[in-house]
Amino acid sequence: MNSLTATPHHGAGIEIRGVDISTADDATFGAVRDLFHRHGLVFLRDQRLSETDHIALARRLGTINVNRFFVKNSGHPEIAMVTKEADQRLNIGGFWHTDHSYDREPALGSILVARELPTSGGDTQFLSTYDAFEALPPALQNRLRGMRAVHSAKHAFGTTASRIRRWIDPQARSENTEQADALDTVSHPAVIRHPLSGREALFVNPSFTVRFEGWSMLRSAPLLAEIYARVLLRAPVANFRWEPGSVAIWDNRATWHNAKNDYRGQRREMHRITLDGCALAAA
Repeated sequence: MNSLTATPHHGAGIEIRGVDISTADDATFGAVRDLFHRHGLVFLRDQRLSETDHIALARRLGTINVNRFFVKNSGHPEIAMVTKEADQRLNIGGFWHTDHSYDREPALGSILVARELPTSGGDTQFLSTYDAFEALPPALQNRLRGMRAVHSAKHAFGTTASRIRRWIDPQARSENTEQADALDTVSHPAVIRHPLSGREALFVNPSFTVRFEGWSMLRSAPLLAEIYARVLLRAPVANFRWEPGSVAIWDNRATWHNAKNDYRGQRREMHRITLDGCALAAA
C-alpha cells in the first residue's frame, strides 16, 4: 500500500496525500474508497490525472452518469466541462446545491479535477448533510422524518432559465434546455438513511428542492428557508482551496457544495464526472 495519509479537512471531509490514485493498488484504493464511504467527501492533492485516468477512476468507484445539461468534453463525453471563461460573469454551481437531486435515482457522487485555475479565488465550499441534519432542533428533525420533498431541474436548466442567464451573461452556455423543460418533478424523503453509511442525512437543498410533497410552493417556502438558515448558520463549512493536481470526490447524498464566483476576469476550467446512484429510503 502507498504511504497514504488522511487528515480531517477543516469543516468537512478528509484530505488524502501520499497516494497516486491513478496507479493505486487494490489495498490503497480500497482505503480511499472506505474513507469516501465513511465521510462522503475526500480531497486528493498532487495528482496527475489524464482525462482517461479520470474516467478509469470513476469506473473504479461506480457507473458513469453522462450529464445532460453541461457542455461535454470534446474527446471524452463522459466528462462534463465546468468552465468559466475570463469574459463571463456567471459561473457554474455558484449556489448551495446537491447535484442531480432532481433525478428519480439521485447521483451517487461526483469527481472534480482541476485543469486551469485562477491566480486567486475559485474555491469550493462543502458541508455535510449529516451535520446539516444535526444542526436542526429535535422537533424539526422529527417533523422532517415523516415528510417528502419535491425536486426539479426546470427552473435551473430549462429554456426560461437559459434565456435569463444569457441576458445576464451573453457568454453563458446551456445544453438540452427543452429536455429540462420536459422533466417531471420527483420526490425523495426529506431525511434519508444514507445507503452507504447508514446515517441519517438531510436531503433537501436550496437549488433544486421546490416544495414539500402535498404542500404548495408558497406554504413550503418558510419552512425551507428556516431549514437553510439553520444549516448555514450552524453546520461547519469546508472551504477547499484548489491547487494544480487537486481532485475532490463527494457523495451527493452526504454533501451540499457551492462554487465561489470570486475570480472576475480570469479563466477556470474543471472536469467533472458524475456517478449513478440509487433510489433513496427514508430514515
